[in-house]
Amino acid sequence: MNTSPRSPLRATLVVATMLTLGALSPAPAIAQAWPEHPIRFIVPFTAGGANDLMGRAAADGVSKRLGQPIIVENKPGAGAVVGAEYVAKAKPDGYTFLVGAVGVVINSELMKSMPYQDSDLIPVGMIGVAPSVIVVNTAVPASNMKEFIAYAKSKGAQGVTFSTAGSGSTPHFVAEMMKDATGANFTIVPYKSGSEGMTAVLANNVDGTSEASIVVLPQIKSGKLKAIATTYTTRISAYPSLPTTAEQGFPTVQIGHWAGLFAPKGTPQPILDKMSAELQAAMKSKDIADKLVPQGIEPAPGTKAQFVSFIAAERERLGKLIKKAGMKAE
Repeated sequence: MNTSPRSPLRATLVVATMLTLGALSPAPAIAQAWPEHPIRFIVPFTAGGANDLMGRAAADGVSKRLGQPIIVENKPGAGAVVGAEYVAKAKPDGYTFLVGAVGVVINSELMKSMPYQDSDLIPVGMIGVAPSVIVVNTAVPASNMKEFIAYAKSKGAQGVTFSTAGSGSTPHFVAEMMKDATGANFTIVPYKSGSEGMTAVLANNVDGTSEASIVVLPQIKSGKLKAIATTYTTRISAYPSLPTTAEQGFPTVQIGHWAGLFAPKGTPQPILDKMSAELQAAMKSKDIADKLVPQGIEPAPGTKAQFVSFIAAERERLGKLIKKAGMKAE
């Protein structure tokens, strides 16, 4: 039998071996080579808010670990749909990610039509949570949840006025959760942003709102707003004296301004795994905790699987409230 290097049999075996090795090698090769140039984190909100700040902290931490710059770009509009659509339709090569929030979970429930499918965005990992804080104007005669609900009920059919950052925003969910849990009435007053909604409370144009800790804590600490409760699952590290809604007897009034990382569908699995691992490591670092915690933001690192479970649970939980309350996009 001829087995010289030039024989057809030997050539066939060599080619088959090369093809087999080639089929086995792409995944580790991709993970090893990536990233070869700067990455972009798309924030679907304006600069300066909780989502933006968490996204920039994550970008800084992950960039140091990957050895490549991560550029943060703000693409606000349509309740985060503009930025989310941009990422959903981006090339799935591991160089474009979305710093998503609750809108990514529930916009498909609120809107009649969407420019992308929920499945077009793949969860990568949680970044952090800016706990939501229910606040009222100092003229409102309430300092805790029971007093606030009693005050709302005393106002009859109108109830209290409550500013939101638009339909489907976290403050809107808080108002609907309080309605559902207590039967009290809240007149929703929508604004373009959480900062505008808070300003309306400061000016006593509306009675109250619920906004991200980073937005309202300075106003609370200076005595310009009264804090009623945090709607997060635990007390805020930067303001531990404020009880949660659950501690005050309202466990279903629960939501936070969270931020998490998403990638376009089709992004190679080794890249998703590597980004998820580096994101977790970055968010567990003392450097990022020292940067975020004093501002009222809690780093919330977790595995990709945990993030997927969280999103599924939130979509089901908030979806039921959307249907029950008849919430719709404006």
